Amino acid sequence: MPQSADYDRPFANGTPPEDGTVVEIPGPPDGSPGHGADIPTDAGPARSSERSRSGMLWWLSAVVVAVDQISKAVVHAKLAPFDSVTIIPGLLDFIHVQNAGVAFGFLNDAGMNRQLRSLLTTALAALALVGIGFYARHVHRHEKLARVGLALILGGAVGNLIDRLRVGYVLDYVDVYWRGWHFWAFNVADASITIGALLVFADLLLVTRHASHPS
Repeated sequence: MPQSADYDRPFANGTPPEDGTVVEIPGPPDGSPGHGADIPTDAGPARSSERSRSGMLWWLSAVVVAVDQISKAVVHAKLAPFDSVTIIPGLLDFIHVQNAGVAFGFLNDAGMNRQLRSLLTTALAALALVGIGFYARHVHRHEKLARVGLALILGGAVGNLIDRLRVGYVLDYVDVYWRGWHFWAFNVADASITIGALLVFADLLLVTRHASHPS
C-alpha cells in the first residue's frame, strides 16, 4: 500500500539537517500499521480459554446411567413390588418401590392425579438437565471436583428421567434402616445426584474460595 510522501521522506532532501534541529518524524496514517508495529496475528489466548472449558466427564455420566439402569432391571426382574430381600441384617435391604415423586420419595404422597404428578416430576427433571448443561459451560478443566460432581449429577438425572419417560415412575430399591428407623428408599441415580451435588458445593465453597483468598 503506498504511503504518504511525508511518511516515506521525512526530510525534504533525503538527509537530516546538520545544525542539530530536532525534526519530528510523522507517524503512519491512522489505521495503518507503521514499520516495526506489532500486528496481532493470532487470537491465541481467547481460543485457549475456550479450549480450557467444556471439561465434562461424559464417560462417567454414561457409566452412572448404565449401572443405574442395569441395577433397576435386575431388581425389577427379581422382586415383585414391595417385596424385599435382606442384604445386611439390621442395616440394608433391597426392596421394590415404585416412586412417582422425585428423589427420596419427595412428592410421592402428594394429593394429586398420578398422571399430573408424573408430568410435573418429568418437567422438573428436564429443567434440572437444562440447568446442569448451562452450568457445565462455565466449568474449566482444572476444576476437578466440579467436573466429577456435574458428571455424577448428569448421569443420575438422565437415569431417573429414562424411568419417568418409559414407565412414569422411578424404581427405588435401596432401603437403609436402623432398628425402627428407615431412610427414604433410593437408587444408584439418587445416590449419584447427592454425591455429585456435595462435590459441586465443596468446589464452590472450599476450592474456589481458597483460590480467590490465598493465604
